[in-house]
Amino acid sequence: MGSGSRRVTALAGVLIVGGAVAACGGGSSKKAVAPPVVSKSATPTPTPTPTALGYQPFTGGATGLTNPVLAIKIDNTAPAHPQAGLRSADVVYVEQVEGGETRVMAIFSSQLPAKIGPVRSARISDLHLLKQYGKPAFGFSGVQGKMKPYIRRAPLFPVPDDGSGGLYVRDNGRPAPYNLFVDPHRLLKKAPQATAPRDIGFRFGPAPAGGRPLASVTATWPAEKMKFAWSATDKRYLAWHNGTPDQAAEGGQLGGQTIVIQYAKIVRSQFHDFLGSYTPLIQSTGTGRALVLRDGKAYDTTWSRPSEDRGTTFTTTGGQPMTFAKGQVWVVLVNAGKPYIP
Repeated sequence: MGSGSRRVTALAGVLIVGGAVAACGGGSSKKAVAPPVVSKSATPTPTPTPTALGYQPFTGGATGLTNPVLAIKIDNTAPAHPQAGLRSADVVYVEQVEGGETRVMAIFSSQLPAKIGPVRSARISDLHLLKQYGKPAFGFSGVQGKMKPYIRRAPLFPVPDDGSGGLYVRDNGRPAPYNLFVDPHRLLKKAPQATAPRDIGFRFGPAPAGGRPLASVTATWPAEKMKFAWSATDKRYLAWHNGTPDQAAEGGQLGGQTIVIQYAKIVRSQFHDFLGSYTPLIQSTGTGRALVLRDGKAYDTTWSRPSEDRGTTFTTTGGQPMTFAKGQVWVVLVNAGKPYIP
């Protein structure tokens, strides 16, 4: 798809086929950044309810307005493919982790698959992203010891694999650690107070004026690449991981009706793994540039998130709200500058 298109390398770690986009620079910082304490007692800023919006705020659909919200952390490296459950997600975040690789955090509410995985450990950027969702359930497999207090104070209902009473299961047909899966229906029973969907800033509707045809876009991190290529047949952008079609465990190729390439500053957090590799911290509040793809076209936009308990809005260069296509949304977070390991 778009195989005959011309490829242009953007400074912000994204390759564009069929069009180009201006890049904004950004230097790297090696200073460890301590994340702010995320408190359960903080009073969130009131946001419109799904009923007030008139549609499911994650997908623009008409169902799942009161279902609980569930987030699951999923491996995104080659040994973890094919992933299970992602086809049913409302929102799929792609985040940089140690070593320049990526992991996925998937948001479920409209529908739940039979199983999700491979489930992996949480990262500090997850907590910063999840605060806009109210108090969701959060499934993951372990966390760095120094991050446990942040998990405990975060406004969410953590349901990790340790102490879950066999909730998570290993698939013996896959190698560890890429073989841990969870039944989301059973997981949500462990978090009965998980909140329903609320406004996270997305707006859905007919495509805005403007935009330019774009066959594909490739997001680049230091150790991985993901391409999203428009399929007129499927009416969505299909995903490719390091040059290979990103297949779902249930069959078919992963992808979304709307793809957001969001440029956010990535810095070094205070956390690191046992090898001494520091965990990136994605600064998802503030404002920056984003490329939004829908219906085979690309739109240059500005993203804005004033605080962690508020959603992220997207505005076109003409000053109008950027409307998404109804269906699954991928938010692909890349550094606002060249790809690098903080």
